[in-house]
Order: sequence, then structure tokens, then C-alpha cells
Amino acid sequence: MISAAQFKTEIDLIIANAIREDVGDGDHSSLACIPDTATGKAKLLVKDNGIIAGVDFAKQVFNYVDPALQMEILIPDGHVVKEGDVVFYVAGPSQSILKAERLVLNAMQRMSAIATKTKQFVSLLEGTNTKILDTRKTTPGIRALEKWAVKIGGGENHRFALYDMIMLKDNHIDFAGGITKAIEKTKAYLKENNKDLKIIVEARNLEEVAEILKTDGVYRILIDNFNYEDTKKAVALIGNTCLTESSGGITERTIRKYAECGVNYISSGALTHSVYNMDLSLKAV
Repeated sequence: MISAAQFKTEIDLIIANAIREDVGDGDHSSLACIPDTATGKAKLLVKDNGIIAGVDFAKQVFNYVDPALQMEILIPDGHVVKEGDVVFYVAGPSQSILKAERLVLNAMQRMSAIATKTKQFVSLLEGTNTKILDTRKTTPGIRALEKWAVKIGGGENHRFALYDMIMLKDNHIDFAGGITKAIEKTKAYLKENNKDLKIIVEARNLEEVAEILKTDGVYRILIDNFNYEDTKKAVALIGNTCLTESSGGITERTIRKYAECGVNYISSGALTHSVYNMDLSLKAV
């Protein structure tokens, strides 16, 4: 996984690029009708129900736009909110509040939706030993925000990107000439390049699970698109040799049954690619 310093860099880049994209050479709507000496106050109003996420991100955005902006946080990240709740107040130069408004809302609406969906999945897994993972099926350019939201919702992050973990999927295996060759080539590559990366290997059937188990050094086996019975067989076959992960079309209806098969993890792209933004507003007070 990426370090805290790398994650901070990602967040800093997201903020800088988003403000560049949105503000350009100036917020001319505000510049045209609001004096640069004017000050004001606004509240983040919830118009939906779910888990709030992005409060800490909003604080970073406001500080980036204008360090003179001050937040009073009433509901921190990860808490349940309902329609009518006020999450925070922000006060300071009016032009600065308006300059930051859209980035704060865009990010918090999406992050809150992801955190809410993740919390639903986590609740469905209560009483099992299975944890929910996100994937790389994220919105280009804001992956750090979406994975942050998964953590806020109680889930866990899979690899952040292609560089922080090895994941040998069907195409890697086929292009490499088979599972054993793919694993052996990967281990040689890591040794030659002095890299310490965990290896996950995808299995498409029980025969491939058995082949993966013949080679040492695999951290986790991805049991991909298996039915319940074959998932149970795969888990029994793998035992304590390495960790297990189920994936492939798993929904709210099926996630509990897959967890009861005994897998350590279930990964779901739906956490980040199939959500509807939470309705939030930033209103002057």
C-alpha cells in the first residue's frame, strides 16, 4: 500500500488541479459583485441520509484556497447523518468561500455516497471474518478521494495502483504463457529489481487454484467469478497456505453467502463505480 506521504501528495495534487480546472484566471461571478473585503459564513447542509465523508478534505480545500477561512465542525467524517443536519460552518472572506464551494460539494457528495454504500456492505458482513475491499475501478484523477471514502465507510483499500502490489490476472497469465510461468517470472522480476511487493494471483477455476498452490510466494489468491460451492472448495483447498479473495459480480444480495464460504476478503468495484451522490448544499447564513 502507498505511504501516508504518498497519499498526502495525491490529495494535494487533486486539490491543486481541481481549483485550476474550476477557477482558471478568477471566479468572475464573485469578483464582479462581492467586494474583496466582504466576509461571510456558510453551512454544509445535509439533504439526504447516510454516512458523511469528506469533512477533513473540505478543511484542506478551504485552507488551500484561503488560510483565513475557519471551519467549525459539528459532525466528523464517518458519522451517520440525516436530512436537515448541519455538518460544519465555514467563515471568512466571502469570495474565498465561493471559490472553494463547488470542489467541496463535488467531493463530499461523492465521498459520502461511497462511504454510505461501503457501510451497507460492511453491515452485511457482520458476524463473519470477511472484510470488504475496493478496487481500481475508480474515477480517473480522484482515486485517493474515493479510496479514502471507502475507509471512512469501514471498508479496506485494495492496492492503490499498479505500482504498490503485483496482481496477476487472466490477461497477464495468458500473455505470460500460463500461471506457473507468470508467477516465476514475477518473482524473478522482483528479485532483480529489489522490490518487495505482495503477489496476488487470479484463479478462474479449481484447477488453476491447485496450480497456484504448487508455487511458493503467493500472498493471496483471487477466486474470480466462482459459484458458492466452488468457492467453498477453493477455500478448503487453499487452507492456510495464503489469503483468499472473492470477486466478480458480487452484490448486496450475494455478499453474505460468499462471506460464509470462508473467504478472507471480498472485493467490489461497485463501492466506487456504482453510487449516486449524496445531496448536500453549502448555504450562506
